Amino acid sequence: MHPTPAPELFTRRLRLRGWTEEDVEGWARITANPEVMRYVSVRRPLTFEEAEAEVRRLGATWRRQGIGHWAVEELQGGLLVGRLGLERHLDWEIDPNAVEVGWILAQEAWGRGYATEGGAAALRFGFEMPGCDEIISITDPANRASLRVMRKLGLSYRGETEWRGHGVVWYSTTLEAWRRGSATVPPSEIRPPDYVPSEG
Repeated sequence: MHPTPAPELFTRRLRLRGWTEEDVEGWARITANPEVMRYVSVRRPLTFEEAEAEVRRLGATWRRQGIGHWAVEELQGGLLVGRLGLERHLDWEIDPNAVEVGWILAQEAWGRGYATEGGAAALRFGFEMPGCDEIISITDPANRASLRVMRKLGLSYRGETEWRGHGVVWYSTTLEAWRRGSATVPPSEIRPPDYVPSEG
């Protein structure tokens, strides 16, 4: 597997990077947890083989779309704690060209603000792309944690629909709203792409 052609982004506590073969074991561990996969479209844990295939798919998405989900790694210790990023879904019939921000984090990483911190960096990356005027986010209506993150990122409720066999709710924010600073994440939480954390 060739390294994913994804730019590295850094936040105060996270490194968002491309995927490598070495991530398969960590991703398989994360997605083997039923609670982590509770609101994901498959609604069940992944097998090791499925997790391996998804790591390859995530890398291929970057090569195909020019955007994708980063591997999310803690700066302190380098532990893989999930995936987060941007993607277009051709089966999202409302707008197949829409860019969605989303995340899946390990259960031990819940409650630390990682989705909000990383999501803010992903939004900035997305809105810096030419022609990206709106970013959406999709989840199960019962996924209260993700709904809170969406609102913290400045996304607003847009509607409900059926998608991939489940009822979902979707939120969005526009480039104009994002520029007005509607998100609650302070700019100091986001580091530039060339940021190198100091040692120690």
